[in-house]
Amino acid sequence: MTAAGEATASWIAPGATLGVIGGGQLGRMFVHAAQSMGYRAAVLDPDPLSPAGLVAHEHIRAAYLDPLALDRLAERCAAITTEFENVPAAALATLAQRRPVAPGAAAVSVCQDRGAEKAAFAKSGVACASYAAIVSARDLDRVADVLFPGILKTARLGYDGKGQQAVADSAGLAAAFAALGGVPCVLEKRLPLAAEISVVVARNANGDVVHLPVQDNVHVAGILAVTRVPARAVVTAAAQVEAVALASRLAGALDYVGVLCVEFFVLADGSLVANEMAPRPHNSGHYSIDACDVSQFELQVRVMTGAPLATPRLHSPCVMLNLLGDLWQGGRAPDWRDVLALPGAHLHLYGKEEARPGRKMGHLTLTATSAAEAEASAGEAARRLGLAAATGLARG
Repeated sequence: MTAAGEATASWIAPGATLGVIGGGQLGRMFVHAAQSMGYRAAVLDPDPLSPAGLVAHEHIRAAYLDPLALDRLAERCAAITTEFENVPAAALATLAQRRPVAPGAAAVSVCQDRGAEKAAFAKSGVACASYAAIVSARDLDRVADVLFPGILKTARLGYDGKGQQAVADSAGLAAAFAALGGVPCVLEKRLPLAAEISVVVARNANGDVVHLPVQDNVHVAGILAVTRVPARAVVTAAAQVEAVALASRLAGALDYVGVLCVEFFVLADGSLVANEMAPRPHNSGHYSIDACDVSQFELQVRVMTGAPLATPRLHSPCVMLNLLGDLWQGGRAPDWRDVLALPGAHLHLYGKEEARPGRKMGHLTLTATSAAEAEASAGEAARRLGLAAATGLARG
């Protein structure tokens, strides 16, 4: 147990109020999990229509660094978490002076900067793609040819494919750096991928770690489109064991308390390299609400409150589809009744008012008694939604 309160092993019983900074869909699902376990919830987010704020007991509508808002959140809550990695770390540090905060500011700061993140990988002995840090235009001429072709990524604030440019050579690198605004970036060597996977782990203040099953992910235009659990055969059992071990090692090295997702690339030779970390529940872990006996959001509540960390069990093979705003063509919602006619269909919509292309509006999880059945149901769901071509899912 820490003195300042970045984490606590003390038991916080149901009836207390738990706080979350950020009002998006991750906060919304956290609030639902907390409420189902008997806790009250308070959300700090400036948006009056934030998905989490709409369902919480209290919504503090203010900026994340507003001193009065932080004071009010600390006053109301027994413990506090965050639902997105770009919350100002200073806000978490301020709150930790008065209340347990998980994850803490130091760990979140590492995940906010690609350079710091890669340094954390190296320090923990976790392989990642070869890279070069590009702080200014002066660094462009120092990049080794071996890093091409590559992907240039902004060091901060990039997600879902945003803040990224593919580059083939040094000339393309200069153009991409200018297109990204000349902000600090990281150039990563493009690797031959066989698959992309992720692992969600939860670690408490005592150092206990549990994990969800390994998630097998497919991205389209940089945004998660499909998650399969169990993973396909291309992701070997050995690779899955290694991914869990590496994610747990990273959590321990960061002295991390909370829910952490680590994304990995599976290379053509079967080896793993770390891609990035998210200091929160993750889009690829949403399936756990319907397919596991303990969801990633319940794990988040358990860590915050000092409850025992139960090891999640996958009770139903599943395929999860991300539902983006592109589905709301012409302002009309998809025919959900048609989709819900499928066996094992679980629809989750996030309560967002405006559907924009690329915006995460919800997810659909198809559970079944076997992976083959889940795949077939997901293929049919994708067909009915017009997503079959984009996701690579085929009926049957």
